[in-house]
Amino acid sequence: MRRVDPLSLQLFLAAAREGSIKRAADAEHIAQSALSRRIADLEHALGVQLLSRSPLGVTLTEAGQRAYALGEKLDADFQSFAREVQALSGEVAGTVRLFANLSSIVGFLPERLHAFKVEHPNVEIVLQERSSSECIRACLDDRADVAICLSGAATPPALESWHFADDPLIVILPPNHPLTKQRAIRFAELLRHPIVRIQSGGAGDSFVQEQAEKLRMPYMPVVAVSSYEAACRMVEVGMGVAIMTGSALRALAGTKRFVRRPLDEPWKDRELRVFALKKSSRLRAVDAMIAALRG
Repeated sequence: MRRVDPLSLQLFLAAAREGSIKRAADAEHIAQSALSRRIADLEHALGVQLLSRSPLGVTLTEAGQRAYALGEKLDADFQSFAREVQALSGEVAGTVRLFANLSSIVGFLPERLHAFKVEHPNVEIVLQERSSSECIRACLDDRADVAICLSGAATPPALESWHFADDPLIVILPPNHPLTKQRAIRFAELLRHPIVRIQSGGAGDSFVQEQAEKLRMPYMPVVAVSSYEAACRMVEVGMGVAIMTGSALRALAGTKRFVRRPLDEPWKDRELRVFALKKSSRLRAVDAMIAALRG
């Protein structure tokens, strides 16, 4: 049997986890062709097909399911080996696995990560954008050293948590919209107009849906988009109104082609928090990252 390359194993695990070569390549910051070639090399080394490929994505074969279960442990052990040995160098170095939700990446992280890199140039930051629930799960599974996302009702007992930033919700409207005459807008009034939905099924979208259900009013978006930029464009052309975070609006909405108004609801205030798995000791790089992110 040929030698199994750790990077090929890592990329196979990513493809299996994502169910897609393209999404895995995006997550691992590698070209699709290179990722496919690495997985093919792994299959050749093992002498067995691990993934079934189709236009809809990839699924694990029977051998792939077993390889995935064993490979996750091997990959975790290898990562732990490399990180713990690096920590003995006495300097702040190594890799920090950072998961974060969209609003924290768009609104706050660029400046903070830049300042961190200036102070700690030998630390590699592997950043992945995920929903808030996925960020928490990654921490619990020890796939993320640090996560930044919306605070939930309660922090899981296995995690530590610190304040990161306040990020209130704001309404954006086309310039000629009738609600622009108001200084602040109630959610019930907003629901009577076409709404641009952002990140369908995400934590923010689900929360907004819950508020509509409490009012016993229908929540019927006219269009759904996956990014704040796309939402801004839809509002600009008059497709509807949108609720988005203040941080994202400041970062992306440098235009006068729509109007901003406060959302007049007690639940408009949102808190982003830093999460990390409770450990007796952490890598110096991880501790340094947590210290840099804590608000």
